Amino acid sequence: MAYGMNKLTDKKLRALLGRQSERESKISDGAGLMVRVSKAGSISWFYKYRLGGRDTPALMLALGKYPDLTLAKAREKRDQCRAWLAEGRDPQRMFKLGREETLKPVTVKEALEYWLTEYVDGNLVNDVRYRERFTNHIYPYIGDMALSDCETHHWLTCLARTKKNAPSVAGMVLQMGQQAFKFCRIRRYAVCHALDGLTMQDIGVKTSKRKRVLTSRELTDLLVALKSDSFSPYYTSLVSLLISFGARTGEVRLSELNEWDLRDKLWTVPEAHSKNGEKIIRPIPDRLCPLIEQLKQQNKESGLLLGEVKTDSAVSQTGRKMCQRLGHSEHWRLHDLRRTFSTGMSDLGIAPHIVELLLGHTLGGVMAVYNRSQYLPEKLDALNRWLERLDLLAGNNENVVILNVGEK
Repeated sequence: MAYGMNKLTDKKLRALLGRQSERESKISDGAGLMVRVSKAGSISWFYKYRLGGRDTPALMLALGKYPDLTLAKAREKRDQCRAWLAEGRDPQRMFKLGREETLKPVTVKEALEYWLTEYVDGNLVNDVRYRERFTNHIYPYIGDMALSDCETHHWLTCLARTKKNAPSVAGMVLQMGQQAFKFCRIRRYAVCHALDGLTMQDIGVKTSKRKRVLTSRELTDLLVALKSDSFSPYYTSLVSLLISFGARTGEVRLSELNEWDLRDKLWTVPEAHSKNGEKIIRPIPDRLCPLIEQLKQQNKESGLLLGEVKTDSAVSQTGRKMCQRLGHSEHWRLHDLRRTFSTGMSDLGIAPHIVELLLGHTLGGVMAVYNRSQYLPEKLDALNRWLERLDLLAGNNENVVILNVGEK
């Protein structure tokens, strides 16, 4: 304890409280903290300080009344004031800012927007989609509520409303909300426990994993359709690249021309377009080079490989209709092409870690820390073997997925 600090005791303060006297008095606790005792025995805490040294006038900051503000809490406030002064900040101004924040509670929308702005925007591929879900399903109903007043049943009502038309979206909104509130809590922005412990089952959403893999016959149908101009040039190119590389839809949909190096024959997906925030490097097989070169020439003005960026929802909707157009009875979607790619690679005997890296997954365990190899020769061999398999499925050796794309 510094010399001259903490002179007061609770015993002395209790003795002064309510005791009438002929005049007002001030008693120092040290280091700027003092009490003012009124004639009627009322005790108030003050912090005395100067902003510009001994030659500047002393300022008095009211901290509160005793015993509402205890001796221990008053000393904590004094220490905070001293820390602010050491940083060149005016304690009176800092306390005012703190009171304004307290008087204006954080709303549900402000907390979710804090997570979206500070973490999602620019870091996750589907950042626009994240905000759309909150805008459509949460903000109109509980967005303006104070976060402290929003309870679990408010959220369950919103999620039940969403589940009626879009069960999967309700599950996503729940997970997003839980992530957002955890982020806010860790960053000391706001605290909300309304979604703690809630699971998909609690809101009536099934969590069974999708296992859909296109059969050889279905994959053949799709390859033939790509060759026969069944889809628009945009979707022909998009689906061809999804099948060939096993990439995520967003990686191709957002792909820019500078990602494709035809000299070194490498496709580098930047962190901004990668779901896990890690750069993904895939070799470009020789048979894919004509397609990439053609797309780069066609779309050089836009700077985008496919010439434009269609929304994620538009691409998903079109993908859902493809299986119908091909007459497939069991529904599949574009993301199932990744599972088909992965399964096909495994059937060809490709090593699991090579398949995982081609899919853009990070290696688990110790390998994620110590093994930073890109395995480019192994990846290229795997892709070439996969493309040969696609040629066989299409029933010829004319590189159906590659050379016939874009010849419309």
